[in-house]
Amino acid sequence: MEPPVTYYDKAEYIETTVIQTECVVRGDLRRTGGGHAVVVAIGRYCMLGQRSVIRPPYKTYKGIFSYYPMKIGDHVVIGEDTIVEAATIGNYVHIGKNCVIGRFAVIKDCCRILDNTVIPPNSVVPSFSVYGGNPDELPECTQEVYEAQTKEFYYEKFLPKVTPS
Repeated sequence: MEPPVTYYDKAEYIETTVIQTECVVRGDLRRTGGGHAVVVAIGRYCMLGQRSVIRPPYKTYKGIFSYYPMKIGDHVVIGEDTIVEAATIGNYVHIGKNCVIGRFAVIKDCCRILDNTVIPPNSVVPSFSVYGGNPDELPECTQEVYEAQTKEFYYEKFLPKVTPS
């Protein structure tokens, strides 16, 4: 679904990323002690949908509760009412409406996450993938599938001729 045309006053906006109304970006949450000063890094030409929540992932390590950096790449669309706690979102990613992206998830480049999808915490979504629904775990990586298929061909079905001696 294409977003409608919106006219804006150039003096009121930075022309690289669009953060729509009621979107919450929790850039104020950062690690205790030393560490990265930038907690949420957002690339160019991104669009963060209405009522979406972008907050850095967190965990307790050695008894200390801490937030970790989140990086969102260039040309990323995050749909309305979506909650994102990923560690990394690559370039050219489209995340649909009403999605939940779990803590420390990694979404690689050129992916599409369909509407109403839940990506479990600590998951890795490989490049050029399309995911939808609420999986307990993500299917195996396309790269790993192709690698296994080609190795099977080379080692089991592409054999040298046996010459009689």
